Amino acid sequence: MRPAASSPNEPSTVSPGAVPARPQCRSKRRRPLIDRPGIRLLFLAPGGASLLLGLYAATALLGFDVPPLADRLAASHGALMVFGFVGTLIVLERAVAIKKWWAFTAPALLGLGSLLVLAPLPTWIGRTAIVLGAVGLLLIYRTIWHRQAMTATAIQFLGGVTLVVAALLWLADVPVAHLIPAFSAFLVLTIAGERLELARLSLRGSHPGRSLLWASLSLTGCVALALCVPAFGYPLFGFSVLWVVSWLVRHDVARRTLRGAGLPRYMAACLLSGYAWLVVAGAIWLLGGAATSGPAYDAVIHAVLLGFTLSMIMAHAPVILPAVLRRPLPYRPIMYLPVALLHASQVLRVLFGDAYGVPAMLQLGGSLNITALLLFIVIAVASLVRGPAKKAHVAGAARRARV
Repeated sequence: MRPAASSPNEPSTVSPGAVPARPQCRSKRRRPLIDRPGIRLLFLAPGGASLLLGLYAATALLGFDVPPLADRLAASHGALMVFGFVGTLIVLERAVAIKKWWAFTAPALLGLGSLLVLAPLPTWIGRTAIVLGAVGLLLIYRTIWHRQAMTATAIQFLGGVTLVVAALLWLADVPVAHLIPAFSAFLVLTIAGERLELARLSLRGSHPGRSLLWASLSLTGCVALALCVPAFGYPLFGFSVLWVVSWLVRHDVARRTLRGAGLPRYMAACLLSGYAWLVVAGAIWLLGGAATSGPAYDAVIHAVLLGFTLSMIMAHAPVILPAVLRRPLPYRPIMYLPVALLHASQVLRVLFGDAYGVPAMLQLGGSLNITALLLFIVIAVASLVRGPAKKAHVAGAARRARV
């Protein structure tokens, strides 16, 4: 118990030779180390390095004259993009959301593990780190579930399970070409869970999103079926992909926000165009069966990993990056430029390069894929550095003056 404060009439109890204590003033609480933008940028750095290495590998695989490509880099191109780049970005955003220090070990393990795979070390070291990072994502979802148990969280957890499956299979030396269903399920279910979370307010019924949950369970089960019985598993996996995307197209709020303006309309355009490429991938699996090599393989992996996934990243970047880096990423109309270039290059690559077997179109489309992604990165970085538009600063100052 604190001693009672002396009244002004009471004699002072401070001895004559003592130095009077300075009045204590409230000091500002220091921001936790993990909340500092510079520290979070360190967690994002391995993902950025994985992206650049993956793009370099893509340039070489397209047949361009570049310096010799290491065998490990060529064999790990797809895994670098999923585990190292997209996985690190998604898991870091989840770690930021729950604000637990241990959660940041998951994106660190995914990013560093992807780089260790390329180092002159036994490959199992880097792949084991990736497995641990994927398991860390499940622990993050467990924490989110305890805070708020929702169907959207359950669907994203299923996506995390498929990421763990892919990491374990890669540790067991299963070729990356056979991991594409698991990669795709992770990406599709992560986005589907997020979109359900936004759409649930407009859904009717006592169990909103139940049909999407069933579709997600089907997609997860078909990952195992595609690995064990490819002749039946791949067509069923394609059907499940179409089932999920049909729910998204019907219920996603993007259909309404497309009629808006500014950032909501930009995000809606990215989302809906990304869903279109998911339809392409699902149709290839449904009608063509197992696609682990050749033009069908190239078409399906780039429909999912570029057409769909990069559209989702471009759509959510103005929301995710500010949450991670604590710095605003204002929307600017020029952001449509890399989005349009991405989808135009996808048409060249998939329709003319893969479907019609025109190597020049395949190479041109692939090079424009890389250009679109690099252009988006340049625009995003410039927008981060430049900050909000001047009008926004003036409007903010006016609002503060009125208050």
